[in-house]
Parts: sequence; structure tokens; C-alpha cells
Amino acid sequence: MNKIKQFKKTILFALLLLVLGLLIQQYWIYFPGFIEEIKNPIGKNREVIWEQPDAKTLAAIDKDKRPPNIILILVDDLGYNDISLNGGGVAGGQVPTPNINSIAQQGVNFRTGYAGNATCAPSRASLLTGRYPTRFGFEFTPTPSAFAKSVAFFANRNRDPNLPPAIYHKEYEDGYPDHSEMAVPNTEEMLPLSLKTNNYHTLFIGKWHLGGTANSRPEKRGFDEVLGFMQATSMYLPENDPRAVNAKQDFDPIDPFLWANLPFAVEQATGGRFKPDEYLTDYLAKEASRAIVANKDRPFFMYFASNAPHSPLQALKSDYDSLPQIKDHPLRVYASMIKALDRSVGKILETLKENGLEENTIVIFTTDNGGASYIGLPELNRPYRGWKATFFEGGIHVPFLMKWPGHIPAGVQFDRPVSHVDIFATARAAGGVNSSKGGVFDGVNLIPYAQGNKMGDPHKNLFWRNADNLILLQDGWKLQIANHSKKIWLFDMKNDPFEKNNLSESQPQKVEELKVVLLKLNEEQKPPLWNSLLELPVAIDRPLGKPSKPGEEFFSFAN
Repeated sequence: MNKIKQFKKTILFALLLLVLGLLIQQYWIYFPGFIEEIKNPIGKNREVIWEQPDAKTLAAIDKDKRPPNIILILVDDLGYNDISLNGGGVAGGQVPTPNINSIAQQGVNFRTGYAGNATCAPSRASLLTGRYPTRFGFEFTPTPSAFAKSVAFFANRNRDPNLPPAIYHKEYEDGYPDHSEMAVPNTEEMLPLSLKTNNYHTLFIGKWHLGGTANSRPEKRGFDEVLGFMQATSMYLPENDPRAVNAKQDFDPIDPFLWANLPFAVEQATGGRFKPDEYLTDYLAKEASRAIVANKDRPFFMYFASNAPHSPLQALKSDYDSLPQIKDHPLRVYASMIKALDRSVGKILETLKENGLEENTIVIFTTDNGGASYIGLPELNRPYRGWKATFFEGGIHVPFLMKWPGHIPAGVQFDRPVSHVDIFATARAAGGVNSSKGGVFDGVNLIPYAQGNKMGDPHKNLFWRNADNLILLQDGWKLQIANHSKKIWLFDMKNDPFEKNNLSESQPQKVEELKVVLLKLNEEQKPPLWNSLLELPVAIDRPLGKPSKPGEEFFSFAN
């Protein structure tokens, strides 16, 4: 009898293990978000109180010598063709972007603006430090190991037969830091801390992605007030919210992890996470407007880092309903997101005007990198080749706009290459911060170039590195060396700005000439602070989800 009972217990235990195993196999992707919710629960919406200057602070301000306010608007994964400024626009120009366009129309359009990197976090590190992120080891995007493993799994499950497989480097798991610890070193002085030396009040709103520990959050890197999220992106609304219209992409290896784990939440320096009370793009703009009003009587620096239009593709239903002429559902959702993004920029600009701040405020607008291949829309970066996560123009040639009424003439078109690393030097110069903390800076002050007081190229060259991918832009030539795939691309950018003709075989002397400079610059950089767990092939000439061709060119990106 005891043997029968023991046998039944064994069978029951085995069945429980089987069920548990099946549940884990089916729902494993939800575990990171579930664990984060336990560690850092999300509360109900609460009012944000923006600090106002006291009487002593106001009395100390010399109104005649007050430096300009500075607003840096950095958006996320915006393609060069996503704004209508240069004759483009989403869905053949059906979604104009008048508010974003107005920044260039009232100031300068840096038509050859380059991102600090082909993905988000290293670009953000470059624009806040004025240095190539590889100078201090911030080479790869902070990524949870669960995310890297998930992307590799889904990429290989839906693998394109004309591309190599994604590689998950399990051998790097030992010693791999928690993604919150992947931060810009504290030895790097960030822009808000520099501006505080001239009594700027500093505000951060939006996406951080430069460290999430107690010592690397924005309030520890020079920001007086903080509202946003520390991770790479966020939901715009809860998935089942009646105000939301969603577009899930079954071919995208990133999408499943986002929908399974992303929160709809923001946080301040204290008080934990809480839910916004409206569509996130509009909510962040509303709070930016309120912060501007609270600080209108003192000089302020605002870093407004919207996560739009980064996936997941999630639109406000009212915006979606306003675009019935766009029949393709994912494109219509994306177009709606662009519409909301332009509206958010308009909200900020209008607040400046209403409060008499427009004339004494520098506004800079750019995006962290080009549009992403993995959302499956082909027109994002036209007319340029490539995508986010490649160093072809589609990945790093980005909108870069700036206005400062009375100091920069309206309608300036500047065609020489400039970079995210220039934002640091430009803002410091305008803000009256001229002291140098030492070290090598890669950026220059762009204001004299925008004014026409300086001519020529601001840069002798520009440099990028991603693992064994090395890229140099110099004297109108662009050299890319991909050692892993043993590929070299050389383009004459003056005569071939769309990178159609690879001259590496016909111009070997030019390759060797540029290679000397490239390798020398590479020697100046530091080793990465952490290893890349994921290598992902990205087709250069088509988005994910579209038919491939045998022998098509691809870029192997280390995340």
C-alpha cells in the first residue's frame, strides 16, 4: 500500500514539474517585467510639483546678463525621412511636421548632422559629454541579458536564410553586470553639471538609459529635477487601454520582449514609479511645459528626451482615427506617433512663446540614431541606405536643428558634417561656461558656424566604433571596416552621398590612407566597459519583414 502511495506521489510530482516546465517554456519572456514589478511597483498617478525659484535666487539674477535658456530635444529612432522639413515625411508626406520644421526655419538646419552612435545609449553619452563614447568605454547599449537572449531566440526562430544567424554570447554571462550598472563613468562630467557652474537650473524629462544605480541616475549626474524612466523605452499606454491602437510585429525579434515587459510608468528622483495620466508623448510634453513655466524667471537647461517614435508601435486612437487615408495599419500607427511627437514639440515651443522666453532660449532638436529596420517600414531613412544599428547614412545621418532668435539668422542651411559631440561645446559656450576640465573633447561650438562667422569644416574627421566595426568620415570620404565579416566599404560622399558605389577595390590607396588615420584614432579609445552579448545581422537595403535576396549586403551589429 505504501508503495502505491509513494508511486502516486511520484507521478503527481512529475506532473507538477511537467506543468511548471510548460508554463516556464510558454511564459518565460514575462519574467523580467514581473520581477521588476515586485522590486519596484507602479503606483497611481500623482501630481508633479516643479520647483520654483525663491526670492533670494531671483534677487541674485542679473536680468541684463542672464544667459539663454537651453532646451535640448532628443527623440528616439526618428528616421531622416520622418519629418517633412527636407521634402520628405511619413507616408509620402501625409503627416507634416510643422513644429519640428519651425526650429530649422527660424534658425539653422545642419543638413549633414551625425549621431554619436548607431544606437541610443552611446549617442546619449556622446551628446552629454562632448566626447566619443568609446573614449570612456561606453561602447555598447546597456542591455539586460534576458533581453539579449530573447532577441537572439526570436531572430533565429524567424531566421532569414540569406543572412547569418544572430549570436548570443553565453560565454560572456559570467561577470556580465546588471544593466542598471552599465553607466557613464562618474569621471565624465556631463553637460548639466557644467551649466550649473553658471547657475543654471537643470531639468531632465524622458528617457535616460545611461545608468540606473543610485550613483548613475540623472539626479546624480547634474540634474536638479527629474521625471522619466531609466530603461531603454516605455509603453505609451497600457496595452489594453481603450485610448490605444497597437501594431505588433511578428517578424520583429525585439517586439515580443517589449510587449511582455515594458511598464507604463515614470518616476522622479524619489517616490518610486507611478502611472502617467495620458498618452506618454503628450504627458512628457505637458510636464515639460509646466516645468518651463515654473522656471521662467531663471536660466534653465532642459534635456527633453522623448522616447517617441521608438517601438512598441502604439498610437493614440484619436491620432489614428485622423489618418484614415493611410491604409497600411503599422504605417498608420507609426504616422500617428510622428503626429503626436510633432505636437509635443509644438507644446514646448508654444510655452516658450506664451511666457516671453522665445527670444532668449536656444532650442536644439535631434534624434539618437536613424529609423529602425525591425519595425518593417521601408521609407524611414530615405534617401539614405541603412538603418539604426548600422553605420550607413540611414543609421547615423540624422535631423539636427537649432534656433536662437537674434543670434542665429533664420533659414540657415549648413551642409558641412557636424555631430552630437558638438552639443556639449555649443551649449557650454552659449551658457557662458568656458572653463575646461581637461581631457580630450571631440566636439566644437557650432554657433559661429551657424552665424556665418566661421567657415569651412567644423571637424577634420569623425570617428565611430562598434566592436570590430571601425568607421571614419574625413575630407568627404567614408571608410567602414567590418573585421568580423571581412568587409570594407569606401564611399566618396561628395559624389555619392547615398552610398551606392563601394570604391574599396578600385581605390586601395585611399583605403590605406584613411585606414592609418582610423587605426590611430582607434588606439586613443578605451576598451568597452562590458562585453556585448548579442551580434545581430542587419540587412542594409531593406527593412525586416520584407523579402530578402541571396548575397544581399548586411551589417553585423554588436548590441
